[in-house]
Amino acid sequence: MSAPRLPPLPTIRDILKLYNLSATKRLSQNFLLDENITNKIVAKAGNISGGQVLEVGPGPGGLTRSILKKIPERLVVVEKDERFKPTLEMLADSFGAINGKMDIIYDDILKTNIENLFPLDKKRNWNDKSPDIFIIGNLPFNLATYLIIQWLHAISEQRGPWAFGRTKMTLTFQKEVAERLVAPPMGDQRCRLSVMAQTWTFPVLRFIIPGKAFVPKPDVDVGVVSFTPLVKPRTQYDFKFFERITRHIFNFRQKYSIRCIETLFPKEYRKDLGLMTYKLADLEPTLRPTQLTIEDINKLATAYKYLLEKHPELKLYNYRTSRHLLPLSNTKDIIVQDCAEILEENIGMSI
Repeated sequence: MSAPRLPPLPTIRDILKLYNLSATKRLSQNFLLDENITNKIVAKAGNISGGQVLEVGPGPGGLTRSILKKIPERLVVVEKDERFKPTLEMLADSFGAINGKMDIIYDDILKTNIENLFPLDKKRNWNDKSPDIFIIGNLPFNLATYLIIQWLHAISEQRGPWAFGRTKMTLTFQKEVAERLVAPPMGDQRCRLSVMAQTWTFPVLRFIIPGKAFVPKPDVDVGVVSFTPLVKPRTQYDFKFFERITRHIFNFRQKYSIRCIETLFPKEYRKDLGLMTYKLADLEPTLRPTQLTIEDINKLATAYKYLLEKHPELKLYNYRTSRHLLPLSNTKDIIVQDCAEILEENIGMSI
């Protein structure tokens, strides 16, 4: 038997005209109308046939059609803008005509309890291959970076869609953001986002979509990035702690990385504790932030944690808000003496 096919549907352009729909600048909407491109995005998402798919921000349904053509077991779309209700319901009815199931949720993806969207029988152990659950989305530019950070955090804690295992994502970003996500050490685009994405997932830049393919045409091109969660993350630290270290490291991209690490400490102890951190991590203070590997940053995190254990008061320091010397129980001389003792204690220590 041949695979079921969707009934004939009007084009997305015709639907936009029929319902007098246009992109809303406030929601950073850009519609992707080229079916060849939407088919290509779906192809890069993997074998979604018979699987569970979540589409984020379907809009008028261009990408949705390409997903439905692969006949997933179930498609859930989350759309904030209810103007697209007629077009999405049309697609749901068409999919239902071939015994498919498409659910539409009109909500903000940031407020949606995604974990409740999938059946428990799809759950797999983290060490197993990825479950038959896929997240696909042509994300609004104003949401994409914030959303991926939130989802990386969820991946690190194996919650939300990642309570079911190593759920894969295929998402669009501004070209520059897409390049940052996959940027290697020494790369011009290397930044905090690169490190956080590559610590918990294997991100791959699949291809670039020219801006002219969207309506309205954005000022930038768009990159399609796929993410596969790693079986074992590249750090043993929790997301917030590791993100804090990484954020400080990339505070001043053009300076030596030790100048960035120093901002973790009060001004009065900054030079000594910054140098101590690098000594413990066995790294050169003159390395630039973009030169540091994830393993290097993990070493710096270990050294910083060790110093926090020695001087718990340092946890109270915040570079952005602290203006005065912390009420440390130690004077600067004692801090320096402690640093010397730590060095002596940890000669040959593996971090």
